[in-house]
Amino acid sequence: MRILAPVLLAVLVTGCSRPIDLKQVLQVTDIVGGYHDAGIVDGRNKLVPSVTFRIRKSIDGDIRPLSLNVVFKKLPRPGVAVPPGSRGEEDWDEVFVQNVPFNGNQTAPLTVQTKAGYTGDPPQSRADILKHTQFQDVRAHIFAKHSASQWVEIGTYDIARQVLAP
Repeated sequence: MRILAPVLLAVLVTGCSRPIDLKQVLQVTDIVGGYHDAGIVDGRNKLVPSVTFRIRKSIDGDIRPLSLNVVFKKLPRPGVAVPPGSRGEEDWDEVFVQNVPFNGNQTAPLTVQTKAGYTGDPPQSRADILKHTQFQDVRAHIFAKHSASQWVEIGTYDIARQVLAP
């Protein structure tokens, strides 16, 4: 019974703590992106969107568990009319990161890549894939969630049309 009391107290204190405003205490930093060469898939060259970033927190307290969901959306092609009130973005793929560890007040670099991507038949080079008329630019939306809170968007990044170095 003596062991159970401190555990129960810890659970009660943790459960009663104030919710954290993730939009206020988290910042996406050092963000870079482009297209990762995913090799040859089914005889075709494949590129997938990739983004690398850090999360910095402005509080010294622990933010565990912290989860991320990076949602990749295709942007409308230039010249395509977007309906009023719409962002014109098309859902494409998403990547869930269950537990984000911090080293002090920031994370190590986090790299997120989609499974969905663009392919081209040889002899089309990877650079040619990025110039194709059917290519659509992609935007990454970074959402965070702490404990039982709601998902909050903490950053966005337009993926650069460049093939990343291996």
